[in-house]
Amino acid sequence: MQVPGQAFHALLSFSHRQHAAFKMTEGLVVHKGGCHCGNVKFEARAPAVLTVITCNCSICVKKQNQHFIVPLTHFKLIKGHDSLKTYSFGTHQAKHFFCTTCGVQSFYIPKSNPDGYDSNSVKKTKVEKFNGKNWDEAIKKSSHIKEYSKVSS
Repeated sequence: MQVPGQAFHALLSFSHRQHAAFKMTEGLVVHKGGCHCGNVKFEARAPAVLTVITCNCSICVKKQNQHFIVPLTHFKLIKGHDSLKTYSFGTHQAKHFFCTTCGVQSFYIPKSNPDGYDSNSVKKTKVEKFNGKNWDEAIKKSSHIKEYSKVSS
C-alpha cells in the first residue's frame, strides 16, 4: 500500500534542509546505506558500535532486518528523493520507504520513534530483542528504545 502524504513530504523537505547542516557530532561515525540498484543513498550518524533491535513482527521477520534508530538530525538522504515510495500497514504509524526501481527498503520511520529514522547498514552490533508480535506490551518493557531518536545533550 502506498501512503504518500505528510511523512514522505516531511522526509524530502527535512533532507533538503539538513543536507548543508549535516555535521559530525563527537563520538559518532557516518554509516552509509542505500538500495540495491543505487538510486537511493543515505548517511546516518551513530556510534561506531551500535545497539540494534531484532523484532519479531510480521514485516521484520520477513525482511530479517536488524534496526538501529537515529534522530532526524542525524539522518541525511543523499540521493533518491524521486525514487522513493512509502508502504505502511496495521496502524500506519511506521512509514517504510522503498526504491521504486529495485524494491529495497533502506530505511523507515519507526512506529516507536516517529521523530527518528531506522536503517540496516550495521557492521558491528550489540543486539537487543523486541517482541513486535506484542508491540504495545513490548514497548512498555523497552521504553528506552524511544530515547534512541533523541539527540544527546
